[in-house]
This record gives sequence, structure tokens and C-alpha cells, in this order.
Amino acid sequence: MTAKALSREEAFARIRLLRSPNVGPVSYAQLLRRFGSAVEAVAALPDLARRGGRRYEAASAARIEREIEATRRAGARYLFHDMEEYPALLAQMDGAPPIVTLRGNIALALRPCVAMVGARNASAAAVRLAREFAATLGEAGIVVVSGLARGIDGAAHEASLATGTIGVIASGIDIAYPPEHADLQERIATGGLLIAEEPPGTDPLARHFPKRNRIIAGLAAGTIVVEAAPKSGSLITARLAGEAGREVMAIPGSPLDSRAHGCNQLIRDGAVLVQSAQDVLELISGFDGQPKSRFRDDGAGVFDLPEAEPEIDPGDIAALLSPAPVAIDELVRQSGTTAATVQGALLDLELAGRLVRHAGGRVSLQD
Repeated sequence: MTAKALSREEAFARIRLLRSPNVGPVSYAQLLRRFGSAVEAVAALPDLARRGGRRYEAASAARIEREIEATRRAGARYLFHDMEEYPALLAQMDGAPPIVTLRGNIALALRPCVAMVGARNASAAAVRLAREFAATLGEAGIVVVSGLARGIDGAAHEASLATGTIGVIASGIDIAYPPEHADLQERIATGGLLIAEEPPGTDPLARHFPKRNRIIAGLAAGTIVVEAAPKSGSLITARLAGEAGREVMAIPGSPLDSRAHGCNQLIRDGAVLVQSAQDVLELISGFDGQPKSRFRDDGAGVFDLPEAEPEIDPGDIAALLSPAPVAIDELVRQSGTTAATVQGALLDLELAGRLVRHAGGRVSLQD
């Protein structure tokens, strides 16, 4: 189904499908592929979950009606995965968001983009560097993508607002976070582009930030980490960029400053050391999907589902699972059946709330 043929009924059903319990981007795509439409997929959800061993109810129509009205009140609109406006680089991400809400100029996401992330408690020198990098990149026609957090994110947005910036938030499109960035968020929504994956009214909970980070990495040809401590969210964004085959860049810092340890670690692990915006421009010029940085963590691919119903009982696959993540191709080998059939059984388990999906095409059994 193409976006041009998307009826009001199908659009409503797509939102309802994605908001239903235990349906994420991967299972959403699999359900559309199997049933051909969201209308049919929503109708099939209870039966699929019963095969996984649980009772199930899809998201209520009343809830979706309230969400759509809240999206309208916020001055936002929906962008579906198969619309022509959907950014091509983001679509290549594993588990790309099938539906987002947005405010502003979506054309910015179709221009060359670079993500810039870093510490919330950044040093004055790092904030200055972020502003200089963002301003120079913007003058060169590059759109700067970041997450509207304090510190580096805010500095990058402020410096690139006049030339083009995209803010990706972990809350609903109508929630400003942090509160002191409410004015900046509104200026991005009216003069740039604001993107949210969560429904309107959703608070920025901790579990939403890694999802936001994958959108930041997915929109850009490369990600620059300006300053970051070890195990910070900025390093998650860099890892996701590397897994997606994008450039990973880092500005080095003093080993005496803990806020520089994350960047220095990235460089040690293969990220490209950059010291000026010109270094960034040279690295991403003519980006063809073959990054020059060596920072990579490739995972298993995603298998297609069969057109017919699964030929294996989900319980047989559940018996092969444990709380420890395992690659799907390993399940294929151990089950002795096809990849598509295993994916079908995993989908039933996921809808029943018994499966957890991990990065790199791995899955585990819910504790």
C-alpha cells in the first residue's frame, strides 16, 4: 500500500496498531506485511496473541481518537513510514519508527544532516565548540540534528536555527523538556523541524531516550560527539550510528576531565577524531553509505515473514528461549525450520507479552 492510497480508515488503524500492547516497530512491520493492511492486522491481534498463550485487546478506538485530537491541538501532523516525505536514511535504521508526529518543515530532514550530541553538564569550552561547529556546518548547507537536551544539544540548536535544525524529543510533541527549553523547542517547531515518536501527552521517561537517540542517529549521515562521560546517552547515539553504517566522529578532550572520557573512548574504538567543522564536512562529503570511520557493531538482519500462517507452535520456539538474548538466526538453526516461520512464532510471543527484542536482531524470553 502506498501513502497516496492511504485511506482515513487505514491511517486510523495504523495508529491503533502501533499503540496496541506489545506492538513495536518490528512487529508492526511484520503485521502489515503478513496481513496487507493495518485494518486486517488489528482484527487479527487477539487470535495471534492467544496462540502465544495470552488474552489480548488492541488499543481502543476511543483512545486513538483522543490522540488524534491532541495531535491536532498541538499543531502537529502524522508522518507514516511509506510517505514520500519520510527520510530515506531514517528508513534504513533497524526498527525505524513507522509513525512519528512532527511540527515544522519536513524538507529539512531530506537535506544532508549531521547529528551533534554531548554532555548536559558540558564545559564552557565544549559549548563554545558546539556552537562554532553547528554554525559553520549550517553555513555550509548542513542541517544539524540534536535532542534538545541541556548543554551541547541546546547550543547546537541555537547556533543552527537560522540555517536549519531538527529537534528530536523523547516526550509527546506537546510536552517541552527540559522546561527551560520550552521557548527553544517552540522556535524549532516554527522555524525548523520538531519530531516525536511518542503520543501527545507522553512524559519524557527514561526508557524513551534510547528510542529518541536512534532517530537522531538515523536522520544523519554522521554523528559528532562533542563531550560525553562513559556510559552516557551520547555514546548510545554514537553506537546506533555506527551500527547503521553512519560516520561516527568525536572531539578529543583532556584525560583529566571525566566529561571527555567518552569521546576519547570512541576515538580509541575507531571513531574519527575531528577538530574543526571542516573535518566533518570533508568526512561526510559524498557520503554513499560506506563510512570511513571504523566504529561498528553489526548485528543480524531482519527476516521476511511468510504470506501464510506460521507452521510452528510458538511454544516450541519459547522452549528455545531464556532471559539471555540470542540471535534469531541461532533459533532458526536450532529449530530446524525456516527463518520466516521462526519470525512468525516470535511475533505471536511478542504480542502475548512473552518476548523482548534487543539490538542486533536478538531476542529473549520475558522474565
